[in-house]
Amino acid sequence: MARADTLARAGELDRPELAYLVPFRTADGMRETGLTWAELTRDTDWVTARLREHGLAAGQRALLTASGFEGFWGHAVIRALKDLRVTYGIAEAMGWDHRRTSVFHRELRPHAVIGLSAETLEGLSGAADIGEMFRPTQVVLARPAAVPILRAVGVSACLFSALGPALALECPERGGAHVNAAEWRVGDRGGELSIAAGEQRTSPLPESPLGIPGRVVTGRCGCGSEDPRVLFADADQAL
Repeated sequence: MARADTLARAGELDRPELAYLVPFRTADGMRETGLTWAELTRDTDWVTARLREHGLAAGQRALLTASGFEGFWGHAVIRALKDLRVTYGIAEAMGWDHRRTSVFHRELRPHAVIGLSAETLEGLSGAADIGEMFRPTQVVLARPAAVPILRAVGVSACLFSALGPALALECPERGGAHVNAAEWRVGDRGGELSIAAGEQRTSPLPESPLGIPGRVVTGRCGCGSEDPRVLFADADQAL
């Protein structure tokens, strides 16, 4: 039986509704919540729309830096890139894999780099000028601690971050990282962010303080979205 036949046959089999158990860190320790296949599809659709706002389109190339334990949002991003027909490479977000990021960036010449971490930048800075490296890249989506480092050297980086089990992704307006309001409830209390499951999520998740400094901004963004926006203290955003 050919591989294509095997995959086609497997696609006909029943599969459980639950796709993943998602562990995440809160102010009170580790928690977990479920992620169904239907939720993953909706998450992918949301990420696809956000990446399309950044100009990603068929025929372009992207570099994604992510760790294996971040699969809960990594799958949504990878599926979004596939839906957009964007060729992508993947490097580990930990600093020890910065050479892979350097090689992929040199060989792919990506239109977008997604998920850059401060640890990766620290590793790269020992052998390269990160400003010269990333200023020509049209779209740079970086984690909160990496954003001020990049902006300080003239890279127009936007925010990209896990927020508990959710994903926060900044639009080109750079007014804070959007969180999908149809799926999640984000809030802030005492200068720290919290997350709760929205009505559409299958697994209940009450308000969970995350221990992440920041605040939430509501109201229509300049991009037209009504999704709330998160301002991270680590990104040196005005709080």
